[in-house]
Amino acid sequence: MSLAEQLLAVLPQTQCTRCGYPDCAAYASAIADQEAAINQCPPGGDEGMHRLAAVSGHPPLPLNPAFGTEGPRHVVWIDENWCIGCTLCIEACPVDAILGTHKRMHTVMENECTGCELCLPVCPVDCMHLENVSGELTGWAAWSAPLADQARERYARRSQRLKEIPPAAAPVVVDTHKQDRIEAALARAKAQLGSDSSR
Repeated sequence: MSLAEQLLAVLPQTQCTRCGYPDCAAYASAIADQEAAINQCPPGGDEGMHRLAAVSGHPPLPLNPAFGTEGPRHVVWIDENWCIGCTLCIEACPVDAILGTHKRMHTVMENECTGCELCLPVCPVDCMHLENVSGELTGWAAWSAPLADQARERYARRSQRLKEIPPAAAPVVVDTHKQDRIEAALARAKAQLGSDSSR
């Protein structure tokens, strides 16, 4: 097993990109190539940094706050009153933990969510929220090897599926009216919410 593979095996596999790399594998490779430090993974926390130190042979370092801080484990939930079914969160989720279809309400499979938070900034109506599911436990104390293995497997399956999608036969048409449609959907949701509350 290569050094990069050994390093990858001790990362939490949240695929959150907070380390500055597109996924956990890229970060592990960067550490192996001495292009990244071992203290750039907030989800792994201090214990995760020590695991990386043990594998890499580098001395332990305090977590670099430029990449975030260690915290409790979160999962995402969707406020169904505001979801407009835009599917942007589904596209952003690295482990396929969000179910839904175009113009239909989405839902998060909490037991599959890694708390990466990549879905939050893409939601145009801010209907996605974080829930603390580990209390005061943080880093690896809030995570586990089985959860990491599950996330790594789901990420690998999603990556393979995306590679197998054939390129579109027709050129992609840029939708210049998407924002207008999102605003119209939001207005409809607000109107529906108002009529429901008046009953």
